[in-house]
Amino acid sequence: MINPKIDSYSKTIQNKKIALIGNPNCGKSTLFNALTGLNQKTGNFSGVTVDKHQGTFVHQTIQYTLIDLPGTYSLNPKSLDEKIAFDVLTNPLNEDHPDLVLFVADALNLKRSLYLLSQIIDLKIPVIVALNMIDLLDDKTNINFIKLSNLLGVFVTGISSIDKKGIDVLKDNLANARSGKSLLHLNDLNTNQYGINNYLDWVKFQNKNSVEKFETKEELNNYRNIQTKEILIRYDKINTLISECLINNPQAALNFTSKADNVLTHPIWGYVIFSLIMLLVFQSVFSLSTYPMDAIEWIFAELGKLILVKLGTGFWTDLLVNGLIAGLSGILVFVPQIALLFLFISILEDTGYMARVSLLSDRILRIFGLNGKSVISLISGMACAVPAIMGTRTIKNQKERLITILITPLMSCSARLPVFALLISIAIPAQYFMGIISYQALTLLILYLLGFIMALLVAFILSKIIKTEESSSFMMELPIYRKPRLNTIGLLILEKLKVFIKEAGKVILIISLVLWFLSSFAPGNRFEEIDKKYQSASLADLTDKETLKASEKLEASYAGILGKSIEPLIKPLGYDWKIGIALITSLAAREVFVGTMATIYSVGDTENTDTLREKIMKERNPESGKPVFNGATGISLILFYLFAMQCMSTMAVVYKETQSIKWPVIQFLFLSGLAYFSALLAFNLFQ
Repeated sequence: MINPKIDSYSKTIQNKKIALIGNPNCGKSTLFNALTGLNQKTGNFSGVTVDKHQGTFVHQTIQYTLIDLPGTYSLNPKSLDEKIAFDVLTNPLNEDHPDLVLFVADALNLKRSLYLLSQIIDLKIPVIVALNMIDLLDDKTNINFIKLSNLLGVFVTGISSIDKKGIDVLKDNLANARSGKSLLHLNDLNTNQYGINNYLDWVKFQNKNSVEKFETKEELNNYRNIQTKEILIRYDKINTLISECLINNPQAALNFTSKADNVLTHPIWGYVIFSLIMLLVFQSVFSLSTYPMDAIEWIFAELGKLILVKLGTGFWTDLLVNGLIAGLSGILVFVPQIALLFLFISILEDTGYMARVSLLSDRILRIFGLNGKSVISLISGMACAVPAIMGTRTIKNQKERLITILITPLMSCSARLPVFALLISIAIPAQYFMGIISYQALTLLILYLLGFIMALLVAFILSKIIKTEESSSFMMELPIYRKPRLNTIGLLILEKLKVFIKEAGKVILIISLVLWFLSSFAPGNRFEEIDKKYQSASLADLTDKETLKASEKLEASYAGILGKSIEPLIKPLGYDWKIGIALITSLAAREVFVGTMATIYSVGDTENTDTLREKIMKERNPESGKPVFNGATGISLILFYLFAMQCMSTMAVVYKETQSIKWPVIQFLFLSGLAYFSALLAFNLFQ
């Protein structure tokens, strides 16, 4: 939103587009949030489905549009993310091509940052440099910003994006962005043999010409020699810059990181510590969410009572209470658990620990035909499989990328968490192991580990089936450890929760209303016959009479007919027709299972204020009189939802990423079969 003080002079406001770029883990996203605040939106880069974060801010009568480009180390792109940054910077016809570049450099690793900066300066785009993390420099380290600015020919300022130090100075100097001094002369590279006389044409030439396109070995060797020479020339001049502008290399933060890594990346203790951290996370997800979940349940229960008092019993009351409110409350009650899971994962990522998890995982994943970058997508899949699958674009080996795409849905995403939380609370006793860790938290940890283990087994099988000659490598820079940036984490959690509630709520709202209709109406005069039957029935307990009548009407409804139609298929798993309805509706999205169960167990029973869990636990099998949801049924359902591919959004993104209908179909059939037989085995084993 434009500042009101400036809005009256809107005709004089200039608009400028800024590309925000830097190496991975340089604090770019934190600076983006600090500059744009809440004036952000997420879309896609033109022509591809890669997320584009864009924000605006106004300063000194100029409105800036800030585009956060994917992190990259050079203008020699190999992954899809790097190619996007390359195209934005080198293609004037790209809609995101900037008026100036805001380059974020890491003060703790200036040498590495200057390589990419020198390439961007040679593109002759106006540049301004934000040297980030100056708060982490030790007392003996000094950077001569004036001299560095003069030698590069661009304005350089020190900032701490996490503390917002130096941000005002940075804004004041955005208007002073200018083209810098080239560190490289193409005459030194002898690129004129290709008819190239400027650096922009040279980087485009490199991007278009893969090694397979050279006809002779001599041509290829010559080309590679030129590339190597560029790297050597740049680093030779960068070393000179650093020696003149930097006094003492920053060691304090690096020394702490090195000592911590001796423990956290240890070949034995590293895995033990990671397991304990995840166990603590899941324990916290259950224990800390109790009170807010109870509060949400109470709010929806009171809302239902209020509607009943105001409208009385009838069609609209039933629609609102048992259709809309029951469906939404069934999913929104689990938002505190989802928020806590997002919080802990975001903290682990922001401190730099998750990069260590990738390193630890690489040792294991290579056995199964993957590499450490795959685990980044797999861990991201704990939040949502859709962005996780899109994140596989950073994996350069196409075989490993395809395998990662196919196994990512086996990771337990946030949509599964409401299902797990409900079923675990029913099937697993709320008791503590050794008085410390709850059995419910242990069960959740086991589920996440089981999903990961199954993903590895499937990856191993696929690595033997899918053939490729492409070589594989894993190189990842480990960022220093730092305190989590709470503002950035808070914005990230709010954004993820907003997306989850919006997307899940939209689907659940539609399905809940459709399901209420299917549950409230029946073909022919079935409901009238049931009413007559109970009018003549001589039951002493009026409550039992109404409950039995509502149950029989539900069974006779369209929804009941739908559930009955698949009951023979799911009965061996321990499920009845009501669960069958939830299995069908949750094909759209897993979390719909909870909303469906809330609607199914509420239809025709407006005055029942029990929680969903209480209603489910009271359900009895009409033939045996035993509880429908016993331990065996609960564990069977948990395993079914652990493996089943019940997410249309995930299937759609798999299709987009693979550009083939074959892979999502194979994925759906395989995971559905795995889910069915795992559930069948569990039910018979624990019955």
